[in-house]
Amino acid sequence: MSNQFKEFGNIYKASIYGTSAYVVTDPRYAHHVLVQNWQNYVKGQIIKRVGFLLGNGIMVSEGELWKKQRRMVQTAFHRHSIGALTNLMTTANVALLEKWQRSAENNESVNVTRDVSSMVLKVVLVSIFGVDYARVKPHFNMLSEEPARNLEFARLFRALGRIILDVVSERRREQSTSTDILGMLMAARDPQGGQVMSDRRLINEVMTLIVAGHETTASTLNWTWYLISQHPDVEEKLANELRGLPGSAFPELDDLPKFPYARQILEECLRLYPAGWLMTRKALKDDQLGDYFVPAGTEIYVSPYFIQRHPDLWDDPDRFNPGRFAPDQSQDRHRLAMLPFSAGPRNCIGEFLARIEMQIHLMMVAKQLRLRYVQTMPIELDAGVNLRSKHDFIMMPERHVMA
Repeated sequence: MSNQFKEFGNIYKASIYGTSAYVVTDPRYAHHVLVQNWQNYVKGQIIKRVGFLLGNGIMVSEGELWKKQRRMVQTAFHRHSIGALTNLMTTANVALLEKWQRSAENNESVNVTRDVSSMVLKVVLVSIFGVDYARVKPHFNMLSEEPARNLEFARLFRALGRIILDVVSERRREQSTSTDILGMLMAARDPQGGQVMSDRRLINEVMTLIVAGHETTASTLNWTWYLISQHPDVEEKLANELRGLPGSAFPELDDLPKFPYARQILEECLRLYPAGWLMTRKALKDDQLGDYFVPAGTEIYVSPYFIQRHPDLWDDPDRFNPGRFAPDQSQDRHRLAMLPFSAGPRNCIGEFLARIEMQIHLMMVAKQLRLRYVQTMPIELDAGVNLRSKHDFIMMPERHVMA
């Protein structure tokens, strides 16, 4: 795709898996498809792979079903609901930090990719299942322990729907109520008809939240530690900012805006390595994309990875530079020059939660430790449904003494 964009510019036509497609890297085209005329476009071919894994949840469903399910799932992502999860995020990061501090004392390396993945998975599972976490944890560990994302993985993961159904059935028998996400989804009613979700819908939405909440956040944090390790100036500036966090205090939700450089680092990581690196849509009716006619049935490939590295939108686009997200540097940028969580009505429902979770992790760990990258192998990308590092990042933790 990179070579094609260099040869043909911001849009080119191709036959992909036997289907006619336009591949675009211009935010104006992305805005038309995702925001301005979004109702003319349904999810494209790539979503079929996701469907094998997650069923017909809000990431895959279309039309009235999607609208109804989105409204019902949205109840679990209000600000007050997310605020209640910050203590859980803190607790999970305390455990991870203690593990890495012991490794620092013993001069031992840590597998950042695996450890961060396990920590994020715990946050996701406890958020969803609450007191039933210990019961479901062994079954879902495959998300952090199994690196492959193929049809066999999808088959094994789909079989875990029975675990969710067992928990749901037991809660119903005991008439228990819970404030965890599963409890909120079980209680949610369609605002129009008043119905609750069927068991199949409930399972699909829970599985969607598990995978989407885990994979994207874990991948972004994995890249974050690698990028910081390669830029001592960024590490030092972050350490200086975190001196404003009291020694024994953990960041609260209302504290996070007071640490803008931590946010800028995460934003730059999302720019360079967006987990959702490629989105596809299919035109329902004929349309026009700039000067180009789009016949009904045409696929549109929109790549946040290439838009967010476009030389016409970003100075020195492949360089890691969190300062580009300082307020005085961001004013004239196209609104879709950044779209790591998609855009428009079908943007990621968990974006706010993911940003909070990532910043809490970064601040808690970076205040105490620095991580040194000790491998020599070249960085390789695994560009599947999500953009991940092909190899785990092994690093040496060192205590970071704050002056």
